[in-house]
Amino acid sequence: MGEVYRATDSVLQRPVAVKLLSERYASDPDVRARFEREALTAARLSGARNVITVFDVGEHDDRPYIVMEYVEGGSVHDRLRRGPVRREQALEWLEQTARALDQAHANGVVHRDVKPANLLLDADDNVHVTDFGIASAAGLDTLTLPGTVLGTAGYLSPEQAQGEAATPASDRYALGAVAFELLTGRRPFESETAATEAFAHVNAPVPSATRIDPRLSRRVDAVLERALAKDPDARPATASALVGDLRAAIADADEPAPTLAPRDETPPVVFRRSPLRSKTALVLGAATVLVAVLAVAGILGIAGGASPEAGTTTTTSDDTGVSLAEGEELNDVGFARMQAGNYESALAPLVRAVEALRGSGSLTEAYARYNLAFTRFALGHCSGVLTPLERSEAIQGRRAEIDDLREQWNARCAPPPPPADNGKGKGKGKGRDKGDEG
Repeated sequence: MGEVYRATDSVLQRPVAVKLLSERYASDPDVRARFEREALTAARLSGARNVITVFDVGEHDDRPYIVMEYVEGGSVHDRLRRGPVRREQALEWLEQTARALDQAHANGVVHRDVKPANLLLDADDNVHVTDFGIASAAGLDTLTLPGTVLGTAGYLSPEQAQGEAATPASDRYALGAVAFELLTGRRPFESETAATEAFAHVNAPVPSATRIDPRLSRRVDAVLERALAKDPDARPATASALVGDLRAAIADADEPAPTLAPRDETPPVVFRRSPLRSKTALVLGAATVLVAVLAVAGILGIAGGASPEAGTTTTTSDDTGVSLAEGEELNDVGFARMQAGNYESALAPLVRAVEALRGSGSLTEAYARYNLAFTRFALGHCSGVLTPLERSEAIQGRRAEIDDLREQWNARCAPPPPPADNGKGKGKGKGRDKGDEG
């Protein structure tokens, strides 16, 4: 809808963020009204703890803009992409977000698009809730057509998915979905399409977080089930109450958070990007949906059948006796354990996944090979890393994640080049991997 610039307040000499409505939308009265309402809503909450502060509004060449505080730490979404989040850090972010939402609700404002990308972080890792672009405030026109869905599929409450009005309970539902993702590394209803994911919020039972991460207390499942209840009245009365229940439930686990240090005495490896799970994780991203309810249902009616790829994988197996579908499931199991920091237990299913998927040429094979390489390196192994990494790249092409892991392997494992006078030196970064095929 527009651009965001980092700018300098020339009077107070401070960095600010300037959100400018796109020129092609500036003449659309509905979009312009929504943009201006964002400024009004955010200004109404300015000064509240953990809410982004608005300094000024205005127009430039007939395009409205909002000037707000600049926070330099990225977003919670960015942090999730890097890998698992410490539970204590996750709880702090959830508590700060809950505080901001409760304050907004007390002022008659419903955010309607609570998600990790809208939770910005400052230099001290404190949350600032932003983007009230689709927020509704008491006494203001909703600016949406009847029967449409406005929000982000992965965090959409059932009532929003059905085109009903959002309430504070809708924000609490979205916060529950964010909590689920922070604790497990995945959204509660991850699916192949945004429409399928939105429909699952309406009909599918709440999945078990403890099945993804067995270290979590069973009480965590109970708290998340209440937060993600289909009936808004069954959800916690406030966002802070939701997070308080979650903190108490997590205390039952009584286990330290995992570390990412390898087992040998070399310095810990730093993973700058997250491992790859399967085609699902990459296709979805954080797709934003603006679809009629009947359209969602219609799409899902089609999506309910097996896809051509699914039909293939359920009927094909290799000489190990493991079907390609089972190979994908094994990759998902290994990925879930990786996200929990349990690399030793992730190794076996990933090895079996690669064996099952070998030669299929599918993206899932590429992801399984990458995950195997990632896991071996996380365990402190230098062997058996480069070969699956190179074969992953051969299937899916060059990716930043692969470049990062290869660079870290070279820094830690590559042998020194031979003396220059023998004429046979290897180029820098061309280390050898004597491990098994993977």
